[in-house]
Amino acid sequence: MKNIYIHLFNALKNKQPIALASIIEAKSSTPQKPGASALFSSEGLLEGTLGGGLFELDAREKAIQALKKNDSCLYKFYFNAESSTEEKPICGGEVRILIDACPEKHIDAFQSLSSSLSQRRFGLLATFINRLIGEEVTLLRYWVEEKEDLAVNLRKNFSCFREEIKKTFSEGSPRLVKVKDEILPAKAKESFLFLEPVFPFPHLVIVGAGHIGQALAHLGGFLDFEVTVIDDRPESANKKRFPDADQIIVKDFNNALRDFPIYLDTYLVIATREHRYDAAVLRQCIDSEAAYIGMIGSTRKIELMEKKFLKEGWAMPGQFDSTYAPIGVAINSKTVEEIAISIASQLVLVRSQVRDKIKDIR
Repeated sequence: MKNIYIHLFNALKNKQPIALASIIEAKSSTPQKPGASALFSSEGLLEGTLGGGLFELDAREKAIQALKKNDSCLYKFYFNAESSTEEKPICGGEVRILIDACPEKHIDAFQSLSSSLSQRRFGLLATFINRLIGEEVTLLRYWVEEKEDLAVNLRKNFSCFREEIKKTFSEGSPRLVKVKDEILPAKAKESFLFLEPVFPFPHLVIVGAGHIGQALAHLGGFLDFEVTVIDDRPESANKKRFPDADQIIVKDFNNALRDFPIYLDTYLVIATREHRYDAAVLRQCIDSEAAYIGMIGSTRKIELMEKKFLKEGWAMPGQFDSTYAPIGVAINSKTVEEIAISIASQLVLVRSQVRDKIKDIR
């Protein structure tokens, strides 16, 4: 699974007419939170979700109409808490929806966003929304990497919103800011600034294209990891066996991670077909800054490997303590699928801990 904006940019590169629908504000109980987005063509939903049901169906119809008219729109959807029929939403909340019928006008911003994510850098998508007299909506979008660029590069546009921007970065969640009447643009009835922090998906790297790797790649994509699979056999590491992988690399295990970029949001799972290959891969990453290093193997195998690493000087005392081996959460797993689920559960647990640490740093 890719970030919705990656899908959008790819569609724009192919000159595909597309509308971007986003929840920019939510009150009370709603199916999705601000930042949830979906892409619509003239035929219907392409990617993402706004929460499904009648709400998403209504957004779909409005998006198709917006594409036909080539006009963006801003509207509210109310969930009927008093309705007792199964066909009607009963959440009782309300959401404000922005439908951008002309995202190609902001292709530079989406290109910069896509470039940042490809280099595993985060930033903020800032959208000025002007609702003009007559319900016409105009948009201005900017992509800004990290906090420092805001003050340096976009001083004129964002000077009034410094505190809101700081809070958005520190909290890591979208924020809708109403523009004060005294600084409204000409002809605008009302204006908003939607601040949306966008982060690259954490990177799950599976070294070993066996059955466990195959099952884990499927789960990883489902759990919003960017998935890379590495193996030395092209007959095993291919798109047919790994349709959910974002990247497949055929490379000798002795050099599998030698020049591979490993960051604080990289999650490494070592599951090759032989003990010696596992050791070769672990040597290449044991002193990296990866958020997670896990390796398939029995307790006995891990103990012998640790002794070998320490004896040969391939690892420092204590480095094995941060390696998840044996890998996975203890759920008495037996089958390939159960083992993959136990590993995926551990990945989710570590990811939540890493996110909490990042929030503290911000």
